[in-house]
Amino acid sequence: MIALPGLLLATGRHTEARTVLSAFADATDQGLIPNVFGDTEAGPAYNTVDATLWLFVAAHHYFQATGDLDFIAEELLPVLTDMVDWYIKGTKFNIEVDDDGLLSAGDENTQLTWMDAKVGNWVVTPRHGKPVEINALWYNALRILADFAEKVDDRRLAQKHGKLAEETKASFQQTFWSPEHGYLYDCVRAEYKDAALRPNQVIALSLPYPLLGNEQARQVLAKIEETLLTPYGLRTLARGSAGYAGRYEGDQVVRDSAYHQGTVWPWLLGPYIDAHFRLHGVNAETKQYVRDLLRPLQEHLSEAGLGSISEIFDGDAPHQPRGCIAQAWSVGEMLRCWTEYQLFEQ
Repeated sequence: MIALPGLLLATGRHTEARTVLSAFADATDQGLIPNVFGDTEAGPAYNTVDATLWLFVAAHHYFQATGDLDFIAEELLPVLTDMVDWYIKGTKFNIEVDDDGLLSAGDENTQLTWMDAKVGNWVVTPRHGKPVEINALWYNALRILADFAEKVDDRRLAQKHGKLAEETKASFQQTFWSPEHGYLYDCVRAEYKDAALRPNQVIALSLPYPLLGNEQARQVLAKIEETLLTPYGLRTLARGSAGYAGRYEGDQVVRDSAYHQGTVWPWLLGPYIDAHFRLHGVNAETKQYVRDLLRPLQEHLSEAGLGSISEIFDGDAPHQPRGCIAQAWSVGEMLRCWTEYQLFEQ
């Protein structure tokens, strides 16, 4: 769902995009889409809270690119409505909407967000409760559903989920903003608020429906630029933080312990670029800044997987490429940004 807008919509492969959305919509289970379809008799695995929510964002991009309201109305809208209903009443892995309208998920033994490394029973990056990007995605899912309902003239559905969205937005701002730090908490549960400086909050700035005003958003973006931005993507944890790992190397246990603890992920440049353009405008100066930002990844196209972008890079310089040599998220987000913002030089 993260890769789809770049790999299929930015490249004009609208039929394939529709097919992918249909395939996942047909495979839902209690409001969840598969994290992995699997190639064994065990079948699909449903162990993620955010894949379903990213489907709403992918559907939004699909409609923006195609205007295909018939597909939205006939195939997706009933499924999207069912997904939201399941999330509200509660589904697998303790995924449910709390009294404050925010989405909570998991427990100390689960890893349901994209930061999902687990070694035996050790969840390397515990984010159960209310993660910041999950609730940004939840708010956007409600807004996108209300928008689709409005377009098909279902005013009752539009009003219902529009109201829920506004309640979620108010709770989000009250719960996640830290005046002390000038950025958003990464995860909240009960009285605990995790102030670890991670890139997940940039997603709240970049989605179709943002959750912060410009002043707060600028503070968040400045902090991300200062601590997380590298030539190849965003670090998953600020240097100097407890548990920071600057190299992705060693045996599997050591590598997994670094996977989301400082390792750089190129796909996160997509949300960062969206946020940068949203706050600073799309003009000749900002376009040149982004071209310069992406130049190291352009040069990387001949360094690991020929014509492709690696999954991850070390958090510490010289930021060696690691992981798989061709990763859909990395490639998709760069394609999307390059095309969406017309970064091709004349």
